Formats: sequence, structure tokens, C-alpha cells
Amino acid sequence: MALASATGSTAAAAAAAADSVSASGSGSGSLDDLRDVLRRLGRVVVAFSGGADSSLLAKVAQDTLGADSVLCATALSPSLAGAEEADCRSLAEEWHLRWVGVPTSEMEDAAYVANGPDRCARCKSALMSALGPLATAEGATVVLGVNVSDLGDHRPGQAAAAAAGAVFPLVEAGFTKDDIRRWSRELGLRTWDKPAAACLASRLPYGTPVTLGRLAAVEAAESALRSLGFVQLRVRHHGDAARLEVEPAALAEVVARRDEVVAAVRAAGFRFVALDLEGFRSGSLNRGLRTGAGKPGTSGVGEEAL
Repeated sequence: MALASATGSTAAAAAAAADSVSASGSGSGSLDDLRDVLRRLGRVVVAFSGGADSSLLAKVAQDTLGADSVLCATALSPSLAGAEEADCRSLAEEWHLRWVGVPTSEMEDAAYVANGPDRCARCKSALMSALGPLATAEGATVVLGVNVSDLGDHRPGQAAAAAAGAVFPLVEAGFTKDDIRRWSRELGLRTWDKPAAACLASRLPYGTPVTLGRLAAVEAAESALRSLGFVQLRVRHHGDAARLEVEPAALAEVVARRDEVVAAVRAAGFRFVALDLEGFRSGSLNRGLRTGAGKPGTSGVGEEAL
């Protein structure tokens, strides 16, 4: 598996890219730089989630290296919404990607199921364990769609992936999320404005065990809300209560359509439905890490408690 030699350079490139973006206030990623990174790697296995980031990476990799040198692999697990798996298959067909679905085993890991602050690291370790044999067979390097905008906040999965040999070409090329959406749009990729869709387990507060039932409830509730026309959203699982995060501009519509929204979420198995007035924000459950929620010797009640 052609992985380890690139890891150190990825870490250095990540730090340099983060410093550059911090100083300038914006990214400056170019397709030429991204293509150069990919050419240096030669053959790649793309961890393909179907989101804007990995989609751009997959498409540029294929256009640069050729289909025979690029394998796109989607991790199949209960934390991947069925609609997201279906979209991965559709994108692979539309773009003629060489694609495979790979079952991952994180639900067999007691530490992952316990849902501690290292959950993402456990998940990425499971991902790399699944993609490693593919990379070895391909004589390739595993690449992830991590970008410069992802380098902040609590993201232990990045460190776990890098430690296992994954490379982040978008980071090395200096791409921010805005760059990804801009270039995706210029290339005519329908994923350019696709809302971010983190794994379903990210909807559970740290310390709440990851179970098939909880993941299914979140997936059903979010799917029902999207069918009502709400696009960028999260349903945070707080036991019997669902805390809804939508774009601030959509808050008034949720209230106006309260009966529909409540019925949709309760049909997914929740007894209570709460609207978060702060609106949608990625990683909102990470606040609990900064308030001591769930740590021994505390009440376990942080800013995330309802």
C-alpha cells in the first residue's frame, strides 16, 4: 500500500495551507496545483462519500490520471444514509467512475459504539482498515476529501486517517470549501452546491451509544424534513427529543409549518420536537467537549443539553 511516504508531507502541507489561508482570509486553490499533487501520487483510492469535497477530488483525479488509476470506494455502514449511498452510485454511473462499495466494521468496535470524543478517529480507523487492502491491490494511495476549511474544530478522524497513511490532496493544493464549490461549479459538477452531510452518528451527543435504532430514527426524521423542502438541516438525537437545526433563514418557515414538522419528526420515533434558534452549524455537539459534558466528575450537562 503506497501510503506512508506521503503522510509526513501531507501534515506539513496541511499546516502550511492553514497558515496561508489564515493570513489571507481566503483560499487560493487551483486545479493545476491539485492535478500536480495527484500526478505525484500516480494511483489513488478515493474515499468517496458523494459530497462536494470527495466528488471534486474523484472527478479531477479521474480526469487527470485516467479511470484505470483511480478507484472510488464508498464506505457502507449504518451511519451512511441510504439516500447518500444511492447518490454515490448515481454519480459513479454519471461520471463513469470505477466504483466499489466497501462494508466497514465500526459498529463492531465497542469504543466507537460508546461514542466518546474519539468516535471519528475510530470510524476513520475502520475506514482505513477497509480501504487498505484495496490500495494494496491497486498499488495506490488512499486519498480523502479533507480541505483546508476542515482543519479547525475537533476532528480526530483526520489525524487517525493520516496516521494510517491517508493523503489529503485538497489540503496540499490549498483548497478551502469555497474553492471546492467554485471549481465544482465551473466544471459543471452537480455536487457544487450539495449540502454537507456528515455521518448519521454525528447527530448523537458524545456519550450516547451509537445504535442502529438511533441512527435509523435520525435518518428517517431528516429524510422526512427534506421531503418538506428543508435542505440544510440536522436532527440532533437527545433521547426522546429531537433538536432541529435548520438554516437561520428557514426558522420562520419551520414555525409556520409547525404541525407538518412535528408530525414528520414524531413519525420517526421521537416524542418531543425542539427547534434550535441558533440554526444549523456543523459540529455543534463539539461544544460539549469544551464545557465538560460527559466527562467523569461533571454533571454531564454542557451547552448541548436541552
